[in-house]
Amino acid sequence: MIKIVENDIEKQDAFSIRKTVFVEEQGVPLDAEIDEYEDISKHIILYHDSEPAAVGRYRTYNNGYAKVERVAVLKPYRKYGYGKKVMNFINLKAKEDGYLGTVLNGQSHAKGFYEKLGYVAEGAEFLEENIPHYHMTLSFD
Repeated sequence: MIKIVENDIEKQDAFSIRKTVFVEEQGVPLDAEIDEYEDISKHIILYHDSEPAAVGRYRTYNNGYAKVERVAVLKPYRKYGYGKKVMNFINLKAKEDGYLGTVLNGQSHAKGFYEKLGYVAEGAEFLEENIPHYHMTLSFD
């Protein structure tokens, strides 16, 4: 089941996934992972047999685009296509919300994943929290 987070339990499930993937696995500081955009973002969670498995969020960015952030899948669920499901769900909801497309700062190791979803890298690789990233855009037209 995939859905927009609607209550505190689902929000805690989402934060737990993010803490595991970004803080514990990738070494991102917790105070950088939990940021000022939490309350204005739409958080998405995917459950596998009632267990939290994958997350993402999106928020208003600029020029009519939404920004996708914090997409993560727990290790035991990384072979199920859940990252793609989360991204497709986010893009569907963003389109329904009237956005022209979505942008993201994707980790460089996932660049090919995002390109398969239609994203185009813009500019040079850069570091965010000491992790290489690319700025990428998907237009809905």
